[in-house]
Amino acid sequence: MPATKIPFTKMSGAGNDFVIIDNRRQILKDDFSTFAHIVSGRRIGIGSDGVLILEESSRADFLMKYYNADGSFGGFCGNGGRCVARYAFLQGIASARPIFEALGHLYHAEVEGSRVRLKMMEPKDEKLSVPLQCDGKILRLHQMNTGAPHVVIFLDENQDLGFTSLSSVDVSRLGKEIRYNRYFGTEGTNVNFVALNGDGSLSIRTYERGVEAETLACGTGAVASALIASKVKGLQPPLKIIPKSKEPLTVEFLRSEDAYADVYLEGNADIVFLGEMKYDPELHRLVE
Repeated sequence: MPATKIPFTKMSGAGNDFVIIDNRRQILKDDFSTFAHIVSGRRIGIGSDGVLILEESSRADFLMKYYNADGSFGGFCGNGGRCVARYAFLQGIASARPIFEALGHLYHAEVEGSRVRLKMMEPKDEKLSVPLQCDGKILRLHQMNTGAPHVVIFLDENQDLGFTSLSSVDVSRLGKEIRYNRYFGTEGTNVNFVALNGDGSLSIRTYERGVEAETLACGTGAVASALIASKVKGLQPPLKIIPKSKEPLTVEFLRSEDAYADVYLEGNADIVFLGEMKYDPELHRLVE
């Protein structure tokens, strides 16, 4: 089978970067996992946190599938959803108010220039003040699934672990240790270290499963951190989230005593570059 020419667009959502493939004509037929792993490689591939594959949907403007950089099928990706919404608008696939399907859920977005506002699914599996053994000490964390599982770790609640600032946290080492802790089962979790700023905003550093490293931003992590901060820290929406990239995200929501509603994630979704790759599905590699 000859190598296939595949057009692609590289996009960044607040620092989360993705390779987007329009697969409505089934240029890629199978083994998306291997393809995503190869394409996402920073040294021998295009380089990304993951691959977004756009396909036909009978329920919406299109279907989004997300594969992590390690090839695993991802949960929902908030910044990826914002990027694919703008991509679909720019390509004439959908209007500036696209509706798309992902993991059986319908997502609504609003595209205005490079800004994209995305309505998120209502969160689930909230657990507050969970103790976890870490570095020989007890770590206090909070859990929530916002399309993907997350833990939120506030620095001011864990000062006995030696956290003096976000820059002092060894995100790669601690994030990996927590992500693979058997408490979270075989699925694992994403890990967010969060500092409260004097102006009411949150600064975040995130270790993402599937990338298996710290990323420059994480949309579902930003949402989880904002929602939990509203409940345990008394912060009021909208909340400004400052990820490692320093490109701010905004999280809006309504909260009652026991529930969250109308959760939105907003921020830039920028085109980095467009290109065409040649992929050999038999050799599982990019070729000239």
